[in-house]
Amino acid sequence: MTRPLTSVERSIQGRNSWLQEEERKAIESRGEMGRMEFWLRVTRSRIAKDVKSGRDDVIPGFTSVCRLFKLAIDKRADGDARLWNHLMQYAQQVLEQHGPRN
Repeated sequence: MTRPLTSVERSIQGRNSWLQEEERKAIESRGEMGRMEFWLRVTRSRIAKDVKSGRDDVIPGFTSVCRLFKLAIDKRADGDARLWNHLMQYAQQVLEQHGPRN
C-alpha cells in the first residue's frame, strides 16, 4: 500500500501535469516551434522570478547555456557534429534522471 501524497508532492505533481499539458497544446498548435517557444516562455518567467528573489546568477548561467548551444549549432554547420551530439546525449541523460516523471 502506498502512502498519500503530501501537499508539496501534490503541488509538484500538479505543476508537472500542467507543464506536460501545455507542452502538448503548444506542439499541437505550432509543432516543434511551438514546443520551443513554450519552453522559452517558461524559462524566461522562471529567470524573472529568480532575479526577483535575489538569485542574479541565473542570468549568466542562462547566457552560458545559450552560448554553448550556439557553439554546438555553429560547429555542426561547419561539419563537426561531435559537440552537438555530446550536448544532445548529455541533455537526454539529465532529463531522464532529473526531469518530471510522466
